[in-house]
Amino acid sequence: MNTIEDLSRKKHPSYSLCLSFLFFPSDHKHHLASSPGASMDLFTATATLGLLFSAVCAFALLFRSRSSSSDNEKKKKQYAPAVGTILHQIVNFPRIYDYHTELSRKHKTFRFLSPFCQYIYTTDPIVVEYFLKTNFQNYGKGWMNYENLNDMFGDGIFVVDGDKWRHQRKLASYGFSTKSLRDFSSAIFRKNASKLAHVVSSYAKSNEKFDVQHLLMKSTMDSIFRIGFGVELNCLDDSGQSQGGNEFAKSFDAANELLILRYINPLWKAMRYLNIGSEAKLRDKIKLVNEFVYRLISIRIEQTSETGNEQNEDILSRFLNERKKDPQSISLEYLRDIILNFVLAGKDSTAGTLAWFFYLICKNPRVQEKIRKEVIEVTEAAEPAAAVDEFAETISEDSLNKMQYLHAALTETLRLFPPGPMDSKVCFSDDTLPGGYTVRKDDVVFYQPYPMGRMEYLWGADAEAFRPERWLNDDGIFQPESPYKFTAFQAGPRLCLGKEFAYRQMKIFAAVLLRFFQFKLGNEGEVARCKASTTLLIDGGLFLEVIHR
Repeated sequence: MNTIEDLSRKKHPSYSLCLSFLFFPSDHKHHLASSPGASMDLFTATATLGLLFSAVCAFALLFRSRSSSSDNEKKKKQYAPAVGTILHQIVNFPRIYDYHTELSRKHKTFRFLSPFCQYIYTTDPIVVEYFLKTNFQNYGKGWMNYENLNDMFGDGIFVVDGDKWRHQRKLASYGFSTKSLRDFSSAIFRKNASKLAHVVSSYAKSNEKFDVQHLLMKSTMDSIFRIGFGVELNCLDDSGQSQGGNEFAKSFDAANELLILRYINPLWKAMRYLNIGSEAKLRDKIKLVNEFVYRLISIRIEQTSETGNEQNEDILSRFLNERKKDPQSISLEYLRDIILNFVLAGKDSTAGTLAWFFYLICKNPRVQEKIRKEVIEVTEAAEPAAAVDEFAETISEDSLNKMQYLHAALTETLRLFPPGPMDSKVCFSDDTLPGGYTVRKDDVVFYQPYPMGRMEYLWGADAEAFRPERWLNDDGIFQPESPYKFTAFQAGPRLCLGKEFAYRQMKIFAAVLLRFFQFKLGNEGEVARCKASTTLLIDGGLFLEVIHR
């Protein structure tokens, strides 16, 4: 096991790549707030060439309409309602997900027009199931996602299709399914939940407000690097040895705030070529990320060559074992891609969901008290409570499984604030969706977890209300919904492998913190806003007040 001091002593060649990732941020009846620099880059660029681009769009759409008219006479094709062009999305970028929610209330499936393809959006579970499962082979990450994401996430599992995707999923699936990893990860989660509780306790004693999202981001980063790569970052300690880990986290987060612009900025390739604006900033951030990751890989390879890694329980060790069998099949760059995709999946999504969870239970103190009562009952924790560390150690798999109301509250949070508010697939060959809508080759189809969580036709008249009870039967037992209706973890062959891993971490953290503390919003009238990033975070953090129980 290494500390970040070990990493800082090692030197490794600098590897310079570039940038990018998917999704947009969203909010719950709130405005989406993007970083000023990123917004300025985007709107300066579009203002400069906006008229030219509009003319190109108009010409291309006119040409496309005329060229396809004869085909339409031969074959009557039905297309989803057109609600605008990609320029409408640029104009509505500050509130993009509320905008999409409004459109989704009018049309379950709709499209935006662009010069070279259609962008089709849906909240219809039948359509979602069709392209995520029924006709899975015809829809994938495709050209658009690979172009946008490859610079940053390489050939990682969130970027690729085909054999590369199957290879990584097979190795990762084996790792996530083992009892040894489950037990190992649970021990790390309990340890880091205790560390976080001690930090929160210091704020309770000093009566200071604190940013819970900031602490959660540090703690989940510590967890993911220990479980994933066998390295102690100690980000939560704020000690000197954690400097490298914190710098990596800052660079990773800053890059993700800028990456979404590629999905709405038609000029990003020119900006990358000229190394200007947001693309220049991204290049610098990715360079720092790469230097850190390649140092980590170098250290782990050196360690395993000296001591062997068969007994190591971290996920990277499993891939290093595979590399020993066939070094050509898993290059250093491939290991780097695997690491960054794993960090993306396990860091911000969990921390962001927990931050929104605390926001919602502070807005709904009845739910907060009900969760605390359940935690005490299922862990058989007597009053007065044991010490934090002792209590954390009593949280077993059995007790976690009995926390049905907590599970429902976390799931309700994910329904309203999914980590990935939108996801896309590219159509590989002409197709017809359920309902008769035509999809052409290279069209991009989106399913929309954020708007889907707000559709009354899916969730009833109280769709926008935070109500964990909607997930429980009359006996208080959690009842899952179809993954094509509740899409926070994707569905079909690409269903998130880390789903139970994520729930385990969130439940342990929530149980420990709510057992010992009562939380209130630092500003009772606060309305949380969303940060422009690849995952749904709270802009400006979430400041809370806390008192000991």
